Amino acid sequence: MRIVDLLKNNAVILNADVSKKEEMLDLLIGLHSKVGNISDEAAFKKGIMKREEEGPTAIAEGICIPHAKNSAVRQPGIAAITVPAGVDCDALDGQPSNLFFMIAAPAEGSDVHLEALSRLSTILMDGDFREKLLSAQSVEEFMACIDEKEAEKYGNEQENQNQEEKENAETKAVSGYRVLAVTACPTGIAHTYMAAEALEEKGKELGITVKVETNGSSGAKNVLTKEEIAACDGIIIAADKNVEMARFDGKPVIKVKVSDGIHKSQELIEKVIHGEAPVYHHTGGSSTVEKEDNTEGLGHQIYKHLMNGVSHMLPFVIGGGILIAIAFLLDDYSIDPSNFGMNTPIAAFFKTAGGVAFNFMLPILAGYIAMSIADRPGLMVGFAGGVIASAGTTFVSAFDSSIIPVSGGFLGALFAGFAAGYLVLLLEKVTEKLPASMDGIRPMLLYPVLGLLGISVIMFAINPFFSWLNQLLYNALESLGGANSVILGLVVGGMMSIDMGGPFNKAAYVFGTAALGTQTTSGYMIMAAVMVGGMVPPIAIAIASWLFKNKFTDNDRKAAPVNAIMGLCFISEAAIPYAAGDPIHVIPSCVVGSAAAGALSMLFKCTLMAPHGGVFVFPVVGNALMYILALLAGSLIGAVLLGVLRKPVKK
Repeated sequence: MRIVDLLKNNAVILNADVSKKEEMLDLLIGLHSKVGNISDEAAFKKGIMKREEEGPTAIAEGICIPHAKNSAVRQPGIAAITVPAGVDCDALDGQPSNLFFMIAAPAEGSDVHLEALSRLSTILMDGDFREKLLSAQSVEEFMACIDEKEAEKYGNEQENQNQEEKENAETKAVSGYRVLAVTACPTGIAHTYMAAEALEEKGKELGITVKVETNGSSGAKNVLTKEEIAACDGIIIAADKNVEMARFDGKPVIKVKVSDGIHKSQELIEKVIHGEAPVYHHTGGSSTVEKEDNTEGLGHQIYKHLMNGVSHMLPFVIGGGILIAIAFLLDDYSIDPSNFGMNTPIAAFFKTAGGVAFNFMLPILAGYIAMSIADRPGLMVGFAGGVIASAGTTFVSAFDSSIIPVSGGFLGALFAGFAAGYLVLLLEKVTEKLPASMDGIRPMLLYPVLGLLGISVIMFAINPFFSWLNQLLYNALESLGGANSVILGLVVGGMMSIDMGGPFNKAAYVFGTAALGTQTTSGYMIMAAVMVGGMVPPIAIAIASWLFKNKFTDNDRKAAPVNAIMGLCFISEAAIPYAAGDPIHVIPSCVVGSAAAGALSMLFKCTLMAPHGGVFVFPVVGNALMYILALLAGSLIGAVLLGVLRKPVKK
């Protein structure tokens, strides 16, 4: 399949009159819709915006290639516009972009189009070609330029392939490849191939043999062999997703963002050639590791590690929490109030099964925080630290069974995870000068043994503090009442809507799950306020689109039912496309609505023992009718406020 098979004449606009990134994206999405490439503009835009959040698709040199693999794509296609005046799209070189290609790829089905898309990304690296496109006087001339360049670059595919294989064989016969590389971006459509082309072309300029493995949507191509890896001077990993790393053990490796592969290709190649790449040592038996970005700030690193722990913890919390909630629903309180949840056989079954998963919450949190910091060797050490924090073991209680430990709870496990991760990094640093013959036993013996001893000493010593802190939190939650509880509900509910899945949202949710772990009525009230706050934004937007039809597009109104359903399922992220398109009006409206719902939930003393589930866990909500009222009230407040603030859509 050729590029012109995917790019139709009526999906091209030259000299477009747009000045903002949002306008550019909407115009391109509209072109895709016009030629029948997509079935739902809103759904496709959601995919485009999600990709933009992962990193700018504005490369440099005036190129911008927004793209998405999306279920709303009927057929693969490309839409293109030129903007001579340029649009600020946060390009890596800081310059405006003026040449735009939007790629729409289906989420499933045949991948025959991917070769054409990779070709487009590759030929755009030619500066002369870009100039021809920008100076084209008609769509026909624009299309002819692309067709000619593709023919020039690829020509007779079989002939070119044979010639390339011959040249590669001759190169390898002489000296092998001096530099190897792996490129990969989250979607595997554009940046993957642009980085590969940049590295290969720069290698030719420098007279250095370079081979690049591309991990694109259609799988790994041009895969590096064991012989090539063994013979090369070093490897460049330009990737924004996981790549197979175990094969590079003992070789000089540079790991950077995929965008650096495009813009810093010469610098990266020269670092490898000059012996400036650090030797990579694979530890823990893991076959993949994440890209290391040394440019991350400390705050972002901490957030990333925390979220790794939370994301792995949530299935245990959700599964166990819901089963425990069902146990209370099925039990008979009057039999034995002190044994509520275990009074009947069926309740005891659900309570026991749920408790098994729920009790893993803190060790899993700590273990995966540590693993995020120190890779696989950190997992066991962090897990052990989480167990100690959960048990509340101290030096005193360890030697005197009559002393009852008090759990350090969520905060203790949080500390244990970070302590374990950095402890393992310290061990790696301390032992790196040991003889090479001991490299095999470091991850299998030294790290687990010394790590376990170290985290045990740390947690035994510091657990009394976290036990006191956890008890303080317990007492504070138990004392919540009246105005204090309402204010807390207002705050956590509002936080769920500030960034809808971002740090504020996650902070509120983590606080809710931590409160849930105290197994107190006040803790259950906080969890209820958190969930209702997160349900409001998509529902409020859907209601607003129904009540104020003149202030929403046809596509917005068509997407409203789906948005409402996702809101009822406690998926706050459904509101992101609307918030991204109109943040000034959407976000404040949703925050106010969510804050109101959270405050009302607290006022009505609604409780929730399950950390997720939306309407599906309403049967286990305490004071369920008033909880529904809080949800409806918050959603209506947000909807009305949004309807008042938004301006009518221009017809």
